[in-house]
Amino acid sequence: MIPLSATTSCPELFRQLRREWGNVAWVELEPGVGAWLVMGYQELLTITRQEKLYSRDARNWRLFQEGVVPPDSGLGPMMFWRPNVIGADGAEHRRLRRPLDDGVAAIDQRRMRRAVETMCRQLIDGFAERGSADLVGEYAAVIPMLAIADLFGLDTDQGHELLAALRALFGSAEDSQAGNRKFEEILGGLLHARKQAAADDLTSRFLAHPDLRGDAEVLQSMVVMISAGQETTTTWIAQTLRLMLTDPRFAGRLRGGRLGVDDALDEVLWRDPPMTNMPARYALRDTELGGQRIARGDALILGLSAANSDPRVHNGDQTIELGNRAHLAWSAGPHVCPAPIPARLITRTAVETALHLLADLRLAVDAEELTPHPSPWTRCPASLPVHFSTALIGDRS
Repeated sequence: MIPLSATTSCPELFRQLRREWGNVAWVELEPGVGAWLVMGYQELLTITRQEKLYSRDARNWRLFQEGVVPPDSGLGPMMFWRPNVIGADGAEHRRLRRPLDDGVAAIDQRRMRRAVETMCRQLIDGFAERGSADLVGEYAAVIPMLAIADLFGLDTDQGHELLAALRALFGSAEDSQAGNRKFEEILGGLLHARKQAAADDLTSRFLAHPDLRGDAEVLQSMVVMISAGQETTTTWIAQTLRLMLTDPRFAGRLRGGRLGVDDALDEVLWRDPPMTNMPARYALRDTELGGQRIARGDALILGLSAANSDPRVHNGDQTIELGNRAHLAWSAGPHVCPAPIPARLITRTAVETALHLLADLRLAVDAEELTPHPSPWTRCPASLPVHFSTALIGDRS
């Protein structure tokens, strides 16, 4: 059985799985724990839109009910049930979703763009004189957290603490549970502070929202917004920078390429979406999907990257991504991502600022040496080492 984590380091495995299983394949989440990986475009739309058959509530996961998945599993922070919008269906999901949608709608996009650009410039100033940097660890991984932390009213130091906790959480390894506890501890402190003195931030808006009942629901709403936004936006920034540095079609400001940043953003969403695989749906009764018999309580993983490359909707033509937003990078159905617009704003600003300020920017290693950070869920490059000319650093006025 192919481990799910292998698909994030070797996307060619999707083709192998399709040959063996079709569009719904049995994979291993961790030793002894299997799940269905849904790789078909239409099959993925089916499970995301039919919530009366495919539930988001992980308490329906049979392998957890039977004790096959232990309570301390590294899969826990990403797959176990939480009392939040991710783990709810139907009317309860719609109630918990409204505060997120209202919070996103209240974001001042002009202010956010200026704030993100300032953060990008400050980070670049920290390594500009070296002539080298890791544009993942020193840049792409930091910007989303600082931007999101600012929206919720956290300072820069707290943003860095949250980042360290989230890296452990998304790794789904032995330290993921500890990372999850630290993450909620920091947010709990902020929640307590805002109950004493409200401010113009998303934390205070969540506290005042009529659809959130009590501190636990407010905290979990914060967890969802911050954790989902951080990891996905980091990956989008890193993959777009990688594409701009390695593909002559997109290196417009670097080597005269003919396509620009927006084109690169869209191609990444098709080929290397921020979430390669997304947990999960749970079958509420025995059923059939993509020619496979799905048993009640089976877990189904959303293969977002695989579905985007489904040969029934994607023939390999690289021009299909340009301006085409029919990808499934943000999932689909009631649980579709609530914040693609601010995510694009952060990503576009981060990529453009780096390309503008770091003149003569180039990879410090061969493109083939870039490897993803270990995770069954994302394919974020572990690092993006670059060189640039300190004598030609762009105008930072």
